[in-house]
Amino acid sequence: MKFNMINRTAAKAAVLSLAIGLGTVACSRDYTAAYVFSVSNTTGQVNAFGVDYQTGILVQISGSPFASNLTNPSTAIAAPNGKTLYVIGGSQNANVSVMTIGTDGKLYAQATPNITGTYPTAAAIDSTGTNLYVAYTYQSGYSPVSPGPGGVTIFPIHTDGTLGTPTNVNLGNNPVAIGTSAPTCTATPVLPSSVTNITQPNCIILSSSATANNGYTNSFVYVVDAEVAAAKPTVLGFVESIKNGSLTPLSGTNMTTFQGASAGVSPSAVAIDPTGKYLYITDKQQNEVYGYQIAGATTGNLTPLISSPFATGGFPVAITIDPRGKYVYVANYNSSTVSSYSLNLSNGSLGASAGSGFTTTTGPTCVTIEPALGIYLYTSDYLNASISGGQLSPDTGQLTAVSNSFFPTSSQPVCVVSVANGPHSIQLTIP
Repeated sequence: MKFNMINRTAAKAAVLSLAIGLGTVACSRDYTAAYVFSVSNTTGQVNAFGVDYQTGILVQISGSPFASNLTNPSTAIAAPNGKTLYVIGGSQNANVSVMTIGTDGKLYAQATPNITGTYPTAAAIDSTGTNLYVAYTYQSGYSPVSPGPGGVTIFPIHTDGTLGTPTNVNLGNNPVAIGTSAPTCTATPVLPSSVTNITQPNCIILSSSATANNGYTNSFVYVVDAEVAAAKPTVLGFVESIKNGSLTPLSGTNMTTFQGASAGVSPSAVAIDPTGKYLYITDKQQNEVYGYQIAGATTGNLTPLISSPFATGGFPVAITIDPRGKYVYVANYNSSTVSSYSLNLSNGSLGASAGSGFTTTTGPTCVTIEPALGIYLYTSDYLNASISGGQLSPDTGQLTAVSNSFFPTSSQPVCVVSVANGPHSIQLTIP
């Protein structure tokens, strides 16, 4: 039994323990550490794969791809417990496809409740797994031919993963993304103008309410609002009510003018580190990452980092942070690369990791790190109908290609999501 990269004694013991633990379960699960799901923008299908725990190789699940019952989805997100996948419709297809994740990685479509606006772009789930937030581009009465303000739909999540009756929050023009602090914003990427069938996304992200080491008593929600008409992209901050998911603006957010912290020139994605201290936004036009400190245990207001911004590859459209909060990864659509950075937790600054510039196939749109071992990274490659896989070094953050990468998937995969394979997977958190 060989584990290719981690050679510390403790790491070997952890992997051996994982193998023994998995070996006590059914044979079909022996070597599957996690599941990866790729969503096709053109067919609405979801390809499902098992992650080999030793190699990171993806093996397609029997019966895959699975129908989401949506046309041209924009993104997807999984419940924190790994039991439900939520696929978000795109354009006028303003629905959420609720799909149960079987213990064998198969998907079962349950329902498609309506979103309260149109052209949905991104989604996030709070740290308690009780509320789903979906950012959309247009409120009722507005459209691409008659542009207007967007908003956020808030769905309560029942214990079985189904969604309750939604409520709505009206926002400014073109809110661009939604995600969670654990640890990515899974927004639809804003692609070059030559790609016309993807809506211009917005991003929203939630900070964790469980960062006890920071003394946080609130869960903060951040909406990256492109404000295209005003040409003043901004970050709108809110306190989330754990009771019902409702949002109350932070002192630094003005809901009359829809202004908050500056969000660069053309924001495309957002992530918060696992400790809840820092927030990062990619700017697809400037080819940069902007960093902010989340101020105080109760205020939640954002302060720009002195060391910000940080250079990326061409047209960065997605960002994620590894589960231990040590490394940041940015998917660059035009460069077909993933930029790697070390994260300094004392001040939030990003430094280039060894081997920065991991190459994918063409047009990476979304990036995920499987939460079981926390060492395999995958991108959905829109222009090549494939998934690229990389193995990250816990010591340096460097990415090396997974064997047999790249993995074929349905056409124009717009997003990729990963979940652990039940309670049998153990995350390797080598300090």
